[in-house]
Amino acid sequence: MYELTVKGHFDAAHALRGYAGECRELHGHTWDVEVTVAGEDLDDVGILYDFKMLKDDLSAVLAPFDHAYLNEVGPFDEINATAENLARAVFGGVSERVGKRVRVVEVAVWESPVARLVFRP
Repeated sequence: MYELTVKGHFDAAHALRGYAGECRELHGHTWDVEVTVAGEDLDDVGILYDFKMLKDDLSAVLAPFDHAYLNEVGPFDEINATAENLARAVFGGVSERVGKRVRVVEVAVWESPVARLVFRP
């Protein structure tokens, strides 16, 4: 089994609806997002999935969130823009883009240099 991980980032604001602490107020983060894909089959060149392609896939999924108020961007206009929900949304978006050649096994979301959340199905 081979695993490949790439990292992207975006800047965005959010407010956690229904949260009792300070994060219920509008605030922003520089979000770092790591996506890991896995597979067993290499192509004719000996590559699992091109790093550049996975970076492009992740960038395309993150693009609508960059410099946005996440509470106004789907799916976060209906669900809270938590790190948990962001990781799940990125997982789904990247999974659609990579198809069946590899599978997404993990998405890690850093909302600060010391706070990381991991989603694995």
